[in-house]
Amino acid sequence: MADLLLAPFVEFAFMQRALLGALLLSLSACPVGVFLMLRRMSLTGDAMSHAILPGAAAGFLLYGLEIVPMTIGGLIAGALVAVGAGAVARLTVQKEDASMAAFYLISLAIGVVMVSLRGSSVDLMHVLFGTVLALNDAALVLIALVAGVTLAMLAVFWRALVAECLDPLFLRSVSRLGTPAHFIFLGLVVINLVAGFQALGTLLSVGLMVLPAAAARFWVNDVMGMSALAVAIGIVSSVSGLLLSYHASLPSGPAIILSAGVVYILSVLLGRRGVIATNLPRRKHRTA
Repeated sequence: MADLLLAPFVEFAFMQRALLGALLLSLSACPVGVFLMLRRMSLTGDAMSHAILPGAAAGFLLYGLEIVPMTIGGLIAGALVAVGAGAVARLTVQKEDASMAAFYLISLAIGVVMVSLRGSSVDLMHVLFGTVLALNDAALVLIALVAGVTLAMLAVFWRALVAECLDPLFLRSVSRLGTPAHFIFLGLVVINLVAGFQALGTLLSVGLMVLPAAAARFWVNDVMGMSALAVAIGIVSSVSGLLLSYHASLPSGPAIILSAGVVYILSVLLGRRGVIATNLPRRKHRTA
């Protein structure tokens, strides 16, 4: 049993790199996912993960599979889509969710076409689904920087982020941090999606952000505990997904997200606020 669990990470450097990258992403993205879920913006995060594709594709067309151009392109594309969707929502009768959906669908189509113009189907799969088993030093440095920035910002602005998430009107009435906290949160979402893109691709990068957070919601009520549990679920999902990928010869990124999905389903059924616990018949106490 020990050989099955430890041997892949001891014997192969690419598994060690993949594990390090996935663990850093879990530390960084999972707490952000908790705030994303509590704000009821999980689908917005999914749309933003697709929206970075044209920028990443532009970097790929100009420089190939180089991390810096693709990262810069992804950041620019994500910012443009967020601003564009917000402008449409404020200047027209259309709601922001509809405009975001329209922009991300257009972005996804443009990105796929751009990659297909120059690259092969292998390159397209790399951009869409990532290659966590092929993380290089530059990718790990980027993920580590994003994790460091995210944890530092969460530590400094934790109370403001929690208050802005749960009662934004109250925060704006008692503090000037309301608007800055909102933009700090959006910035953390974008940079974590770009970091996740390096390992999991544009289609799955949001998975490690949302699924552990959604699973933790069935077990814990307070935000701090929810964030800690989400990180733990992300770490377990990363390790089990990489082992599943190694032993069953499955794609590594989807295997990690599938593992997180299994934890989510179990939490839905067995969690303290899950289906079974909330629907069990309660004992009626006899009154004298």
